[in-house]
Amino acid sequence: MRTLYIECRMGAAGDMLMSALYELMDEEQKKEFLERMNGLGLPGVKITSRKSSTCGISGTHMEVTVYGEEEHEHEHGHEHGHGHGEPHPGHHHADPLHISELIGGLDLPEEVRANAGQVYDAIADAEAKAHGCPVEQVHFHEVGALDAVADVTGVCYAMYLLKPERIVVSPVHVGSGTVRCAHGIMPVPAPATANLLSGVPMYGGSIQGELCTPTGAALLVHFADSFGDMPVMSGTDVGIGIGTKEFDQANCVRIFLGEEISGTNVKKSGNGEIAELVCNIDDMTPEALAFAAARLIELGALDVYTVAGTMKKGRPGWELTVLCETDRIDETAKNIMRETTTNGVRVRLCEKYFLTPGIETIQTERGKVRIKTAEGFGIRHEKPEYEDTAACARKEQISYREAYEQVLALRKEQAGKTEQGGEQ
Repeated sequence: MRTLYIECRMGAAGDMLMSALYELMDEEQKKEFLERMNGLGLPGVKITSRKSSTCGISGTHMEVTVYGEEEHEHEHGHEHGHGHGEPHPGHHHADPLHISELIGGLDLPEEVRANAGQVYDAIADAEAKAHGCPVEQVHFHEVGALDAVADVTGVCYAMYLLKPERIVVSPVHVGSGTVRCAHGIMPVPAPATANLLSGVPMYGGSIQGELCTPTGAALLVHFADSFGDMPVMSGTDVGIGIGTKEFDQANCVRIFLGEEISGTNVKKSGNGEIAELVCNIDDMTPEALAFAAARLIELGALDVYTVAGTMKKGRPGWELTVLCETDRIDETAKNIMRETTTNGVRVRLCEKYFLTPGIETIQTERGKVRIKTAEGFGIRHEKPEYEDTAACARKEQISYREAYEQVLALRKEQAGKTEQGGEQ
């Protein structure tokens, strides 16, 4: 699976994420990216790729200038929005509706515009909550807003070009101490950033300053399929986005892109193949999901199970896994999307080891009992069939465990007679 891993040991900002993603593109994509981004018509905005370094590590810094100046208001060059009634001298203001219309009119694929709009909506909601005002009364400084719109659309466009199938993000380093903004001095993480990262694993540490900006936080939360450690990956490329501020340690975001390897898709010498279809669900009730799981079994899935987890925006949810034969992948994927609320399904082809199943029958004083068997690789498993064993337990008024052990004992006795040439 083509997986993107974002390492946020020094937080994240929109320009750093865009820079790291840019490094992962091939030369043709880089050319297309810069031409498209600089041809969008964002007022006064120019994007330039520059080689940079931090603590001896080479990478890229995407310089975003607005009317010839690069924003450096904060640690990573981003201004916060603010509630109404607090004008910022010398700047015009842009409200969420203005920015939404601006993004909606950009010459970019619909998927890119939709993602950018959703990211900015999340930022506006977080700012409104932080300042205790309606979202329509949140004002962004015009220059800072244009800078952030370029970062947001740039990251969304880069994701569109790279097309990762899965995105994993590390726990986010937010920094510590305070940061100066339009309102004065604020604690780190800034209130809007803290709102955006609600439910996301994050930590502070000894580094003073704002490492994760609201723009960076909103982008991470929007695109992350999960937060955690770097998965096992092969054929991996790395992109390094360099920040503008100097610290005692490397100020960069690293993004790894490669093929994820799991225990189920490492090449083995199994005796069969199986398809594993997986999706994340955070908007179904337990009853509805249980019904969907039962329906998928009825429609031909070999097995269905769920694992609880934390999804985007810190929401509790489930990872739904459905197993099916390899010739029923298309049908099963459509059934999953029909029976659940998911909009997409990941597919893994897996080698599998399995014992060949069978059924044998033994005669007991309480009737016939079927024995499930499984055999192969010099291994044999036997287990009394549940319904037959339960019927014996009811007839004899004994526990299921007692009935189960009696059936196994009888099975062993009859098998011994057969080996000795006696009658079964």
